[in-house]
Amino acid sequence: MATNQTGKWVQRAASTGGGKTYRGQTPVNYYAALVIICVVGFALIVVSRYQLSHTSASSSGPPTTQQVWHAALGIDICGTIEPNLPASTNKSQTGLIADGNGVLTIAPKNSSESGANATLGKFVQGYKGLQLTNSTIQYPGKPVYSNGQFCPKGTPDAGKAGVVIVYQWPNFTSKSGSQTPGDPQSLLFTNGQLITMAFVPAGTTIPKPPSQAITNLITAANSGPTVPSTTAPATATTAPVTSTTAPVTSTTAPVTSTTAPVTSTTAPATTTTAAGSK
Repeated sequence: MATNQTGKWVQRAASTGGGKTYRGQTPVNYYAALVIICVVGFALIVVSRYQLSHTSASSSGPPTTQQVWHAALGIDICGTIEPNLPASTNKSQTGLIADGNGVLTIAPKNSSESGANATLGKFVQGYKGLQLTNSTIQYPGKPVYSNGQFCPKGTPDAGKAGVVIVYQWPNFTSKSGSQTPGDPQSLLFTNGQLITMAFVPAGTTIPKPPSQAITNLITAANSGPTVPSTTAPATATTAPVTSTTAPVTSTTAPVTSTTAPVTSTTAPATTTTAAGSK
């Protein structure tokens, strides 16, 4: 009887996949492995998306730390051209500076400012009080303007909604420019470039920087080479001039008189009177 009961219990255990103790045990390792796989997969997705959206810029290429470029910058707020930015006060920390006359000097101090890192955004970040994003702009000491905000009274564009626009011309001889797409901070500097940061109604024609700033840019560009000169100072190699003209010696022989003394050839007169003459 006992044997039959034991056999029946074994059959029931086999049909249910194990005893009560086995069936009540949670497969912790299995679920832990699933959680780990999910966490790692999610982390890889996050890292991948970050890398795609934060591509590191190359510091190689121009402008190098051995080059000096110049650009002109104008700022248009609701149709009013703001004064030239005052000269930068952080020249010891950065090589991207404002000269105070409408000209920007681009002379990278290190790899964080050279090559593809020499951008308008890099300059803005280093200039206190200046702000620029794809939706906001601020001239130092004045209000922040955001896309869709109405221009204030007293401005040429009063009552109109403005948007942030950055326009650039490749150099001071360019007749046509282009709007910077996407994030305006990504605009790369070029030598002789014209840039206007603006908050104006959409569709507005963006003006170039003030003419005086362009004149100052041309003067700065022509003031010297864009690459520091490494030419050694010139040394005069012209030998001193030595006179090779021989002293003049008189070769005229002394004049000797060759006139022979005059000898009289007149014969003495002889009387030839014949005899017998009276």
